[in-house]
Amino acid sequence: MRTVDLFCGAGGLSQGLTEAGFTVVGAYDNWSAAIETYERNLTHTVNIDCVNLFDTDSVVRQIKRLDADVIAGGPPCQDFSSAGKRLEGRRASLTEAFAEIVVACKPFLVIMENVPRVRSSQAYKNARQLLEKTGYSFFERVLNANQCGVPQIRNRFFMIAWLTKRKELCELMEGRVNEALIQKTLTVSEYMKDEISIEHYYRHPRNYCRRAIFSVNEPSPTIRGVNRPVPPNYKRNHLDTADPSEVRPLTSYERSRIQTFPKAWRWGLDENSRSKTDVELLIGNAVPINLSRFVGQSALGTVYD
Repeated sequence: MRTVDLFCGAGGLSQGLTEAGFTVVGAYDNWSAAIETYERNLTHTVNIDCVNLFDTDSVVRQIKRLDADVIAGGPPCQDFSSAGKRLEGRRASLTEAFAEIVVACKPFLVIMENVPRVRSSQAYKNARQLLEKTGYSFFERVLNANQCGVPQIRNRFFMIAWLTKRKELCELMEGRVNEALIQKTLTVSEYMKDEISIEHYYRHPRNYCRRAIFSVNEPSPTIRGVNRPVPPNYKRNHLDTADPSEVRPLTSYERSRIQTFPKAWRWGLDENSRSKTDVELLIGNAVPINLSRFVGQSALGTVYD
């Protein structure tokens, strides 16, 4: 299954799909930091390019040359995220651009990832309608990454579409997903073992009414694109698992491992080619590799059933 990854970021979706059995032949993003990180780690991908994904005609020309069976991607989610202002801005229309590229290239399989709020957006409704008119059948599901081999509570929406009217594929996909979901909670300490030597850590809250200190003996909250130290004026929340004076934030390495990136993934910090701010954002925006692999295995299994 020759696959193209749009909005590829640091490569989490590509790596997970590769581990699931897909062959990623193209990857595109409009952020140079993402492309540099992707190129550093996924050297087998044939075509990696920093492009304006609003320029759908140019992207379509490149994808058609690659003869892709699959188009996957996670259009920018900030305009849909509960962390943002919940207004649909210009980036929201990249979801429609994603659909326009799919319709022009007509791959057999489409995999789209986003935040759960995307389902109620006008941009997604427009994109779905466009795909439906082209003949795609859909599986749509919000998955908790913690049930897919990720030591983190991270809810993400997936849309899987096939260029066929075989509605039974959706039922087969539903069955495969339900069968594979892990019911036991996966904690940070269970996943990282001796890679992490602390018992508790600080994760900057969206507001100080929320908990900020967590134990490694529970799943991590959602890894986000910010990673700040404990502020001197932070007062302990009643749900915090330790005193603020006794904890630190997770390191970039620890955060990337909770996102299930390999230990040897090169983020550019060692080479001094990336700022720490860029790296934290790349990590927080990434699709966890184990979540990508889970979805990819379920989709691939459905195709070959």
